Amino acid sequence: MSKPLIYGLLLSILMVITPHAGHLPLWVSALCAALLVWRTYLTYTGNPLPQRWLLLGITFASVGGILIAFHTLFGREAGVTLLILLTTLKFMELRSPRDATVLVYLACFIIITNFFYSQSIPTALYMLATLLAIVTAWVHLQAQTIALKPRLHIAATLLLQAIPLTLVLFILFPRVQGPLWGLPQDAFASSGLDDKMAPGSLSRLILSDEVAFRVSYAGKPPRREQMYWRGPVLWNFDGRTWTPGRTAFSIAPQFTETGQAIDYSVTLEPHNKTWLFALDMPEHLSIPANITDDFRIVQNEPVKARLRYEARSNLSYHANPHEAERQIQRALRLPPALNPQALQLAADWRAQAEAAPSPQPSGETTSHSTKPASGRGGNRSLAGIDESIVRAALAYFGQQNFQYTLEPPPLGFHAVDDFLFTTRQGFCEHYASAFVFLMRAAHIPARVVTGYQGGEFNALGNYYIVRQSDAHAWAEVWLAGQGWVRIDPTAVIAPARVERGLSAAVANNAALPFMARNPPQWLHELRLNWDTLANQWNQWVLGYNSERQFAFLTRLGMESVTWQKMALNMATGVGLLVALFALFMLRHLFRHRPDKVQAAWLKLCRRLAKAGLPRAAHEGARDYAERVAAARPHLAAAMRDLAARYGALRYGAAQEERALQEFISLIAKFPSFPRRRGSSK
Repeated sequence: MSKPLIYGLLLSILMVITPHAGHLPLWVSALCAALLVWRTYLTYTGNPLPQRWLLLGITFASVGGILIAFHTLFGREAGVTLLILLTTLKFMELRSPRDATVLVYLACFIIITNFFYSQSIPTALYMLATLLAIVTAWVHLQAQTIALKPRLHIAATLLLQAIPLTLVLFILFPRVQGPLWGLPQDAFASSGLDDKMAPGSLSRLILSDEVAFRVSYAGKPPRREQMYWRGPVLWNFDGRTWTPGRTAFSIAPQFTETGQAIDYSVTLEPHNKTWLFALDMPEHLSIPANITDDFRIVQNEPVKARLRYEARSNLSYHANPHEAERQIQRALRLPPALNPQALQLAADWRAQAEAAPSPQPSGETTSHSTKPASGRGGNRSLAGIDESIVRAALAYFGQQNFQYTLEPPPLGFHAVDDFLFTTRQGFCEHYASAFVFLMRAAHIPARVVTGYQGGEFNALGNYYIVRQSDAHAWAEVWLAGQGWVRIDPTAVIAPARVERGLSAAVANNAALPFMARNPPQWLHELRLNWDTLANQWNQWVLGYNSERQFAFLTRLGMESVTWQKMALNMATGVGLLVALFALFMLRHLFRHRPDKVQAAWLKLCRRLAKAGLPRAAHEGARDYAERVAAARPHLAAAMRDLAARYGALRYGAAQEERALQEFISLIAKFPSFPRRRGSSK
């Protein structure tokens, strides 16, 4: 094996495994680097390769290490790690063209594994460059005498020739509803919101600048303060962590007095959870999904691939105004013997509200029930008392010098008491948690809702970008006659968070991602332009599913699209492209290339023919020159010289441009004679 070929294969292996460095265990990356450096040194010095028993020992030890690290040899992480290690070890025993061919195939296979972690445009471009390096090494394997530049040219030509075939296969290959093969469960990483909330959980999430989903509205978009994207709803509280508890699908949600309907489409990034996101309150979804008793939208299977759906929501609504009693009781539960100060504060608010005189009628009528429930009642209507307590709680947050911060101090055993009366510093989860605790302590049904709030408008693509840094938590209280009402205590503490975004609400934004700290305008526009390009890539390349394929082919005029027709059209398209490529590559068989040497000689023959010395069809250049020399002795030397030059230029190894020009110039200067009648002399 030649050294340039080994170095080319080394570059190919290095390029294809480098993106995996962040996913591999540290000892695996170090071992692969050591093996590649070792093989480079052996190639450079010409020393013999290591013995097979040593490589076998390293192989078994490596497999054992992977088994210990991952507790399995299957799955995405363990499988990719094992494949990379075995490929690197195979490089250590590279001796024959067969070994080199196996390495080329392994490198091409590892390219696919990079898309398990990222399917972005930069990843695709890098893999294309890697494929160019691999094909260049493969061309060198087939023809080791070719220099580097011609090898690169051949490899690039092969890849360019593959593009039309790839497009035909991409557009016409029938999309099936399920995958052609299954991926391991760990190939789908969980991201974004979780179904539980504790102090610090959301403040850690907002440090991520990744996109959660993108939204485009059919008409005029709502105001930013109306963009509450509903996610997990949390009912159970153990004193520190909120969890959803048991979900009831059998209870159909009820929406009354709905209004301000808005239509929009969501492109959701995969997060490996079952829930989807919609504006409060969702009414309709274009894909099969269930709506729970607490108005969450969930699927039967986790979202493992990018998902696009149309939705309709009502921004004005009464949600479950006649809630089931078991749901009311569920929304009143509190852990025992925790947060006595908060319990006392809520009890004081309840007593003050019940003792306050009823307000004078304002001429408006309500359907609020005045019957006390769950021990609640007094001189005023139930709804009026509850609303008064809600206002008191919001006023408490607004008047007690609370601070909105990403780095709140730690909380003790009585977490709510510590937050309300000692630290008074927190993020949205602190305020939502404390508010719901106070409401339940005051006998008002309440729960925590997590999701996203707001979004960044991209004018170039005319859509909104909702990022993980837009994660938010708020509260819902149940009021008689109104149902579940959204209350966001963060809007009282830091209204800029809801109206303008996180960076406008945080005093010290050093902890935020760089692009969330109000970067320069040119950088911000560049980011939006790139996101527009990425969105088109997601929609038309990664999101080219059966529905989009059907719509695209219908616009092309293909009616009654079936998989049989698509397969036939695909085979026809591939056949036509192959035929066109074959004709292009064999075009030299059908092209008549003019020969300047022969053209000049034939010109001389025509001039001599006019002088009465025509050349016979069977007559060669030297024979013709001798006959002309016998007929015209004074031209003998010149004619013999021209014939010799013609033979050398026409049948020699190569034509020199200078000799060709001299030959053409001598023929142009060759004298002509008037034609004699009746004589060939």
